[in-house]
Amino acid sequence: MINVKIDSRKVSEGDIFVALRGSVVDGHSFINNAIENGAVKVVVEEDVECSVPKEIVKDTGEWLTNYVSSNYSKDVNTMDILGITGTNGKTTTAYLTYQMLNKLGKKTAYIGTIGFYIPGEDVVELPNTTPNILDLYELLLEAKNKNCEAVIMEVSSHALHQKRVEGLKFKTAAFTNLTQDHLDYHKTMDDYLNAKLLLLKQLTGKMVVNVDDPYSSYWLNNYKECLTLGKKGTDFVINSYSNTDKGTRIDASIFGKQYDIETNLTSSFNVYNYLMALAMVNSLGYSVDNIIDITKDIYPPKGRCEQIRVGKGKAVVDYAHTPDAVEKIIDAFVGTVKGKVITLIGCGGDRDPKKRPLMGNIAATKSDYVVFTSDNPRTEDPQKIMDDILAGVETNNYEVELDRRKAIVKALDMIKGDDIVLILGKGHEDYQILGREKTHFDDAEEVRKYAEGKN
Repeated sequence: MINVKIDSRKVSEGDIFVALRGSVVDGHSFINNAIENGAVKVVVEEDVECSVPKEIVKDTGEWLTNYVSSNYSKDVNTMDILGITGTNGKTTTAYLTYQMLNKLGKKTAYIGTIGFYIPGEDVVELPNTTPNILDLYELLLEAKNKNCEAVIMEVSSHALHQKRVEGLKFKTAAFTNLTQDHLDYHKTMDDYLNAKLLLLKQLTGKMVVNVDDPYSSYWLNNYKECLTLGKKGTDFVINSYSNTDKGTRIDASIFGKQYDIETNLTSSFNVYNYLMALAMVNSLGYSVDNIIDITKDIYPPKGRCEQIRVGKGKAVVDYAHTPDAVEKIIDAFVGTVKGKVITLIGCGGDRDPKKRPLMGNIAATKSDYVVFTSDNPRTEDPQKIMDDILAGVETNNYEVELDRRKAIVKALDMIKGDDIVLILGKGHEDYQILGREKTHFDDAEEVRKYAEGKN
């Protein structure tokens, strides 16, 4: 659809090849391959010998951003583009919004951590929460060509800082929360926050803000058209909530009117995710009553508080991989289950090491027992990651098993009566990254295999 390529293998006759310099691969090394595949022009940062016209620029990444956004933004902005940013809750909130709009008759696509969704089409896996600008615009154009009227997308801080969403106009947007994460990239919380706030420059409509988050004031002070949500909110107010057999009952005041809402979502943080989705859909013109009417058909995505019965107890598979998310999901179950809370957790390699001791401390302090294990070690030594985690642990209610498959079995073997095992960190992922290799591994799949012999 777009006549520019950054992967020489994807070049077709008549395309322009842009040689990007990556941290691992330099596109300049593949110019001849691109020409053999049909490239009629190359964009480069250095003078090279080649058989097609070349354009030498200071920064090929900047050239790509400007070319794609200036040539294709007008087409994609004819759809309603909704953006969600924040540390935790983006995927669930976006997926709930996706379901709501489609059930209300507005054909909507989703772009985010769990893939690219268009109703009736196969799900496409994505390498990043927000893809690079070329891939992102390709997805948006595909959604438009398949008659989507709206796109809900997760907007990461990396994407905003790297201008991956350049040229997009967001019809409405939402801020979930801001807690420590990605400091290997942003260095400080201020830098992380400022990257998030860049979204406001591309927003044309309402901004839904979780005012129970300490960083909410930065959004309220920098944008006039904000809708406030939370226990301290004035537009979407959480009065109370309680557990039900199916999920959660929410008592909320929305623009001053009382509502009693039953959802299929469990745990307190999903109260925020649900109401944030409702607020975004409402801001597009759909009535609160109509949205509540279809709530019975709305479900969380795979790997987000996914509950699996194991004997008389159960396991919960969740993507929680930040200190705040880990604390919230443990708190959501401590006190609400009759038995013990056993937590299985690790930390990813080649990612923010500062959060590792914090997560170790939270898991050990708040759980009855913890099994520490590997997440996605990537190119780091798993034992080094574990040492970082254990540096924050001051209790002795834990054990270490670096093999994640064995660790899951160990944790599930501990279930007695109404105990619950929280399996955290990977959620929907069906792989584990060891070195630079991906091998198939699915936490929920491992639990179900185990449960077959117990249920």
